[in-house]
Amino acid sequence: MTDALWSYDVNLSMLFTEVPLLERPAAARAAGFEAVEFWWPFATATPAEAEVDRFVDAIGEAGVRLVGLNFFAGDMAAGDRGLVSWPERTREFLDGVDVAVAIGVRTGCRSFNALYGNRLPGVDPGRQDDIAIEALAHAAHYAARIDAQVVIEPLSGVPLYPLRKAADALAVIDRLPRRDNLRLLADLYHLAVNGDDLSTLHQLTQRIGHVQIADAPGRHEPGTGELDLIGVVERLIAHGYRGHIGLEYAPSTTTADTFGWLTREAVS
Repeated sequence: MTDALWSYDVNLSMLFTEVPLLERPAAARAAGFEAVEFWWPFATATPAEAEVDRFVDAIGEAGVRLVGLNFFAGDMAAGDRGLVSWPERTREFLDGVDVAVAIGVRTGCRSFNALYGNRLPGVDPGRQDDIAIEALAHAAHYAARIDAQVVIEPLSGVPLYPLRKAADALAVIDRLPRRDNLRLLADLYHLAVNGDDLSTLHQLTQRIGHVQIADAPGRHEPGTGELDLIGVVERLIAHGYRGHIGLEYAPSTTTADTFGWLTREAVS
């Protein structure tokens, strides 16, 4: 496998956090990356037009490509993990989808992550799931207008989040009658922590829309934990995966020192 920086994108919601958000695209470019991804970079689903302009301009001026963007997911710092399955907030979610797709038009981003949403006390899980299917159908339809995909991500460390393994996310996708642009976001850290067998993940290659990596335990850079991340990525590529590999981890030291593993693992 050619382990060149161009095959990786850096998640700027977890890396380069020592600088302000709008300065991170330039910092990533200075470090050698040509592609970046973000969680939702605004406080609300419908930020002011000037906020969106500043975000888009920061990406363009840095000379990087935006290859992944989360839809608005609520108050992440407070523990929210998406609005897809939340009653009474579907309109808010879809308003955010409109904004995200508009950003995709301007930046070329063609991959959007729809976090499913935590289970809510006193709400029937079946009702939440039905709401999620309807919301995802709308989101996928909007994304398809610009030939983009919507990815669904299993998460670890959030007891109320119902999608834990790859099969959970795929089961949601399989409920939709039209699902050509709905795929699995395979975050190797979350899948491993939740007990998925990464050595067989390549069997799902054709259903994977995006891959993210972090080592476990710790959620730091490859080589700090016990996972064979490079081996898993090599198998995915051998079986036809052609997307970016998102670096979505917390650096164990400083951002400046966290990319040494890329050089060590490079094969020309």
